[in-house]
Amino acid sequence: MTNHIRPLSDHLLVEPIERETTTASGIILPETAKERPQEGKVLAVGPGRRDSEGKRVAMDLTVDDRVLFAKYAGTEIKLGDRKLLILVESDILAILK
Repeated sequence: MTNHIRPLSDHLLVEPIERETTTASGIILPETAKERPQEGKVLAVGPGRRDSEGKRVAMDLTVDDRVLFAKYAGTEIKLGDRKLLILVESDILAILK
């Protein structure tokens, strides 16, 4: 279903990876106590931004990269039953190996 969305410019589509809902001691966290995820999997990338001369600057990210992004970055969208984020490349803090 994500093939229906094609990010433009230096935007990318990321599926956030939810953290565990149970603590190490077995306490189940309610939805209101959970923090927003900051880690996700890249599902689609745009072609890259244009520089001042109009040339395309390629993205450093590729599909299937696992990334760390700013906590409140991006725009959340719902696609079917999945919550996805549309981020700008500059919102990505790191690629996780």
